Amino acid sequence: MNPSAPSSSNAEIVAAAREALAQKSRWTKWFSPLPFLTGFLTLCVVAMLAVILWNIVTHGIGRLTWEFLTGVPSQGMTEGGIFPAIFGTVFLVILMTIAVIPLGVATAIYLRYYARPDAWSSRLVRVAVNNLAGVPAIVFGLFGLGFFIQFVGQGMDNLFFGGQLTFGQPAILWASLTMALLTLPVVIVATEEAMRAIPNDYLEASYALGATRWQTIARVILPNSLTGILTGGILAVSRGAGEVAPIMFTGAAYFLPYLPHRLNDQFMELGYHVYVMSTQSPDVEATLPILYSTVLVLLLLTFALNALAVLIRYRLRGRQAV
Repeated sequence: MNPSAPSSSNAEIVAAAREALAQKSRWTKWFSPLPFLTGFLTLCVVAMLAVILWNIVTHGIGRLTWEFLTGVPSQGMTEGGIFPAIFGTVFLVILMTIAVIPLGVATAIYLRYYARPDAWSSRLVRVAVNNLAGVPAIVFGLFGLGFFIQFVGQGMDNLFFGGQLTFGQPAILWASLTMALLTLPVVIVATEEAMRAIPNDYLEASYALGATRWQTIARVILPNSLTGILTGGILAVSRGAGEVAPIMFTGAAYFLPYLPHRLNDQFMELGYHVYVMSTQSPDVEATLPILYSTVLVLLLLTFALNALAVLIRYRLRGRQAV
């Protein structure tokens, strides 16, 4: 009997066991329940999104002409174009961004560098921000109607215009401020996260050179947080361009054949225009092609605004890297 035979048999058994464990590990890696379920659900969501986009593009691309983009609605919104709604949407988003970015950045600076974490004022602000993020959009519309229009607007009319109705009515100014409140938590959280990511060495070096806290914030913190601030701005634009409920009470109009040229003018908006055509049209079948094209324009406009903000962010990031 060969004394090396048992040792060779054991080695084969060990090798077979290792191979079986390796196969089981590969099987577990690729076909374990949780990753497989997650991947399957992700594919389902992507497939549904692709079907929706394909449906919108195929039904809306045929009506997408220059006359449609530059004309005004006519024939009970079954003919004509959507230029007043495009202009109103862009105007609304620009005013909202101008209002929400400074307020959100100032709040983030206060929470990060001025307020004590255990102070009642900082806890109050954080609770307010968290609650704002969970409030339904329709509530913001009712708040804008009550506070901006009936309180601030009518107060301005009584003080500066002798009671004449000027600002105490739905207008693009009040709709923009209401949308700014709606998107404010997004900007605050994104800005504070960007400031938290700045190394403490930067602050200590600035203080060691004799800079004050405000000089450090203005010359060190804010320049290094610009990409995070723009990220919050992108998210705010994405939400602001698609929300309808807040502007129903504060400034959006059913039909306007002219463009808003003052802050106290009403305006048309693409999302509200889609809502009106889908619920108030006298002829649903005749409105359907325009409805698809308007949704397609709204999606393209949102993507374009996001792409512009992303381009600005990458250019600033490249400049900081240099």
